[in-house]
Amino acid sequence: MAPVTGTASPPLVEFAQAAFAYGGGGVAVEADLRIAPGALVGLVGPSGAGKTTLLRALLGQVRPVRGQVLVGGSPVGRRPPRRVGYVPQLETIDWHFPITVAEAVLLGRVSESGPLPWPRRRDRAEMEALLERLDIAEMAHRHIRTLSGGQQQRVFLARALIRRPDLLLLDEPTSGVDVRTRHEILDLLSELNLDGVGIVLTTHDLNAVAALLPELVCLNGRVVAQGRPDQVLHPDVLRATFGSEMVVIEHDGLRLATDAPSHGPNHPHHGHLHHGPDHDGAAAAVRGAR
Repeated sequence: MAPVTGTASPPLVEFAQAAFAYGGGGVAVEADLRIAPGALVGLVGPSGAGKTTLLRALLGQVRPVRGQVLVGGSPVGRRPPRRVGYVPQLETIDWHFPITVAEAVLLGRVSESGPLPWPRRRDRAEMEALLERLDIAEMAHRHIRTLSGGQQQRVFLARALIRRPDLLLLDEPTSGVDVRTRHEILDLLSELNLDGVGIVLTTHDLNAVAALLPELVCLNGRVVAQGRPDQVLHPDVLRATFGSEMVVIEHDGLRLATDAPSHGPNHPHHGHLHHGPDHDGAAAAVRGAR
């Protein structure tokens, strides 16, 4: 009798020849992409490249016009997969909604709360443990609008983590926070990843965020490249991703550049992609992290 061999685990995330369109128009984003279990991956690309669309597809909020979207080998339906957590962009939150830190975190457990509409004892215990781990336990009864940007980001990270996710999705998690908070968030995500949580995040910050991640996917309406930062942060890939505007990357002591259409001072990427040497200390941080 032939020996029984184990089967390989399916990808944590798979876009199988998937294409997405809006309002009955043509295809806006297409992706043939696989992300392994336990990966920590950054989606990078210009505004409108499709980064947030791919996150929304993994949550079941956007359906492909062709192809499939799978998490853990199972097709994504119209509801978020059970073991997926999501941290939205802070700018999309209604900060005037009357809710405390503890209440916001417990909303992450609503779909599992059972027949009764209030949190169970174990839900509260997990919430308190997460707030402690994220160093915001003393803020449990404060309104979310009274917190700093970094503290607010931790609240919504706790709301995602209370779902005990195998996959954590974050949309621009370091946007609008200071340098210290950015590094704290990245350190925390690295810890979670070491605990076995697969993480996919979007970022526009190539120097201070993308270059520090183990794996990147460059997008511009399609997957341009996928691999380690030293494999994809090169002029030809950057040119295909960002067009013809000058993009400067500090990576492992090297200064990489490519050129593309100027967007002007009011474009959302202005001031984020045009970095000189050691912008925010990113080059030194990258060299120290490798």
